[in-house]
Amino acid sequence: MARYLNEAQHKIVSDAVAAAEGTTSGEIVTVLADRSDGYSDVVLVWAAGVAFTLMSLFAVLPKPFMDLWDELVGGWMHEWTTGELATMTIALGLIGFALTWLLLSWDPLRFALTPSPAKQARVRAAAIKHFKVGAERRTHGRTGVLLYLSMQEHRAEIVADEPIAAIVPAEVWGEAMADMLVEIKQGRLAEGLAAGVRDVGAVLAEHFPRGDEDQNELPDRLIEV
Repeated sequence: MARYLNEAQHKIVSDAVAAAEGTTSGEIVTVLADRSDGYSDVVLVWAAGVAFTLMSLFAVLPKPFMDLWDELVGGWMHEWTTGELATMTIALGLIGFALTWLLLSWDPLRFALTPSPAKQARVRAAAIKHFKVGAERRTHGRTGVLLYLSMQEHRAEIVADEPIAAIVPAEVWGEAMADMLVEIKQGRLAEGLAAGVRDVGAVLAEHFPRGDEDQNELPDRLIEV
């Protein structure tokens, strides 16, 4: 698992969470993930698409492929049989599939060729999954909020418990996201997460101020996965 932050940077985020929770009954959980999905299905689609394209090109324009093959094996005026044509078609498909699968095993290329909506959906699903495990309904007043950052996809999500989501408009979290991403885009991950935490804390303090008997119900530490 890739580690993006050192101990001192973890402390920046944890201290921001502790400070924010000092003003609200809400609880803030932060998660930093290397990736939200392996996108093996995307690789499969690309590989199948390349294989089908090569087979279709051979079916429509077979002569360039056959001439190339004759040159490689030293043939001269070779008469292709139906079986050989079928074999060449299948071979081209298999070669295209295997090479595409191999190329897309390289992370930068796989993530570059993954459609943006697919990445956004997977990041959102991963954020909700982490929220359900680590924050949802785990506080007395169901006032948990998760800040989730997925590095390979360059995406972030904020997920809140139902009582919070019912009264805080989505655009408010968008402002917190924007402040967070300003720092993150400049390579300051810890500072970006801390900025997001402070904004979320301010929103929670407005709607869910801290009471005298409030207790810290969830860990303040940043979780790297």
